Amino acid sequence: MEVTNELIDKLSTLARLKIEPEQKESLRSDMQQLIGFIEKLQELDTTGIEPLMHMTTEINKLRADEVHHPITHNEALQNAQLKDDNFFLVPKVIKK
Repeated sequence: MEVTNELIDKLSTLARLKIEPEQKESLRSDMQQLIGFIEKLQELDTTGIEPLMHMTTEINKLRADEVHHPITHNEALQNAQLKDDNFFLVPKVIKK
């Protein structure tokens, strides 16, 4: 397939892109390389090969949810800059 200026104009209209005339040659060259790559891929014999739906056969393999080293309420508040007896204090961010 040959990429022409008419094809670039048609694609730019469909994509609603404004392509400057000085950009067309560079774009034509890039598109021609992409089409060449795709044509090269089409030469591969893929008969008998199933389409790849997932990268692995393990889908949603999750680890067990286990609690390790729980900290106490006081330990959680120990390094807080602002706190009262039981809670973290944060600056007010919503003004009325």
